[in-house]
Formats: sequence, structure tokens, C-alpha cells
Amino acid sequence: MVATAAVNQGLPPSLGSEVELLGVSKVRPKGAGRETGGLVLNHVHLHLDPGSFVAIVGPGGCGKTTLLRLLAGLEAPSAGHVHVGGQPVQGPSPRRGIIFQDANLFPWLSVLKNTTFGPLAVGVAPAVATARATHWLTFLGLGKFLHRYPHELSGGMQQRVAIARAIVNEPELLLADEPFGGLDWITREQVCDELLRLWHTTRKTFLYVTHALEEAVYVSQRVVLLSARPGTVAHVIEINLPEQRWAHADLRFTPEYARLVEEVREVFAEQTALAQSARSAA
Repeated sequence: MVATAAVNQGLPPSLGSEVELLGVSKVRPKGAGRETGGLVLNHVHLHLDPGSFVAIVGPGGCGKTTLLRLLAGLEAPSAGHVHVGGQPVQGPSPRRGIIFQDANLFPWLSVLKNTTFGPLAVGVAPAVATARATHWLTFLGLGKFLHRYPHELSGGMQQRVAIARAIVNEPELLLADEPFGGLDWITREQVCDELLRLWHTTRKTFLYVTHALEEAVYVSQRVVLLSARPGTVAHVIEINLPEQRWAHADLRFTPEYARLVEEVREVFAEQTALAQSARSAA
């Protein structure tokens, strides 16, 4: 494994950043893109401590992905303020990494070159970019596959490359939008454990969107439940489970885990029912 000193070379140490959404709303014009238009997010207040791992769940169409896009700087809020590390978000930045549901790897590039693409694009020296990429790919169990191509990898391995590609720029905030939705459940659990190990090692701030309520409880320190559209924070549930969860093979079978999942499920069901009522009344 490449030494950590080599990995950090060329960038200052970059721990997780504080995240704040202050009265954030988002309105889309009618018929715009994939949305039906109108108010998507409504006066969202949310605070993430530096280095925390927070999951977001909520009914379909409540604005979870929109919230991530605002934090990534891919869209601007219609009202309110979005701050990362005490600075307003005014556009995309390598300081905020994104993991999408699809790995979206370049098929003509090897695993290593897919991972070094980002650092090289922002001017990192090739030797430093290669050292960082090799370190994180090895950390994620891909040290023997550096020179393979995406079509030679399983779905889980491709998603591990996507994680390495997001973390290699040393971001302060890592955003994940249903990153493991396309994986079978066993592989999904394995990659979740690797993501947790990554968070535990780097202490980046993680914001994780998922539709899988059990997964939200397993990976996070807090679960934020958004209301039916227009989305706002309906409830926040603290998750007091062991931090190194991958070391507890029976964690998912414990009474406390089951209780937390049920608590999340009850609020989720309530918000889903409200969403269905709103659609019926429309």
C-alpha cells in the first residue's frame, strides 16, 4: 500500500467540512426536465458537523437529489443559503466529491487512469495523482486490478472505482446519491462496509441519499427524513450504533438496530401517506 504521506503530497490535509443549509428552497418551472415543476424544496434548515456521516431518506420526488445537487454546486437555490466549510457554494468544486448510482467510468481508460483523471485535470503532478489513486484503489481492494478496464470488472468493483475516483481529490464533503442501488444485496452490504471504513479513515463529511431504510440506519450517525414534496426536514433520528460496524457481523440482527429501522420506517410511512394524499387531491 502506498504511504499516506505520498497520498497527501501536493494538497494540504483536508478533513471534513461543516455543512449548512439555511432556509433553502428550490422552485422549478413547470415542465422543466425530469421534475413536474413547482416548489421542490421548502425552507430547508440542515446542519452537518465536520466529519459526520448523515443519511437522507424521504418519499419519491421530495427533493433528495435536488438537495445534493445544490450542495454540489450543480444548481443554485431559489432562496436561502448553502454553505460548505463556512463558504457559500457558488458552483462545482473538487472539494465536494460525488458518487452517483451509475459508476459512469470511461470505458477506454484503465481503472488507474479513470481514478487519476480528476487530479490530473486540476493540475496535480502525474506521480502524485498516481500515488493517491493507487493508495485508494488498494484500500478498496482493487490493488490487483489497476490496469484492467471497466468491462472486465463486476458491478461492485466498478462502484469501488467510482468511490476511489471521488475520494482521490481529497474532498471535504462526499455526496452519494443512491450509489449502490444497482448492486445485489450481498455486494451492496460489502461495499457499504468499505464506504464506512473509508469514512472512518478519512473523517470526511458524508451525505448519503438512499431509498433503503435499513441501509440508512446501518451507514449513518443520523438519519434525516424529508417530508413529502415540497421537501423539508420532517424528522432527525440519532443512530447510536458502534462506529466500526463492519467489525460487528451480527449488528443487523440486534434489537437496537431493529428498533432504529422501525423508527425510521414509521416516519417514512407517514410522509409517504401524506405524499399519496397530496397526489390524490391534485
